[in-house]
Amino acid sequence: MDSITPITPDTARHVLWTFGRDGGYRPGSFTQKLIELIAMADQANTVRLGAAFPEITRAVALAKYAEDGIDQLQQIAVGEVAA
Repeated sequence: MDSITPITPDTARHVLWTFGRDGGYRPGSFTQKLIELIAMADQANTVRLGAAFPEITRAVALAKYAEDGIDQLQQIAVGEVAA
């Protein structure tokens, strides 16, 4: 996964929606399934998916693993911070 790939507000909103959090909106069906797939992938497959979809993979990792990841995504979603 490319840790320097920025997360756009749209991607932050899509991940927030998929995780059932405030500040999100529903992505298209492909993006929704991709976020769900990344969220349930094991480590090896997450790395593979991250090579193809670094921004979404980074956003999902924030939501799943960072203590303040949801807060960060919510800030990105409204343009308060760049990630």
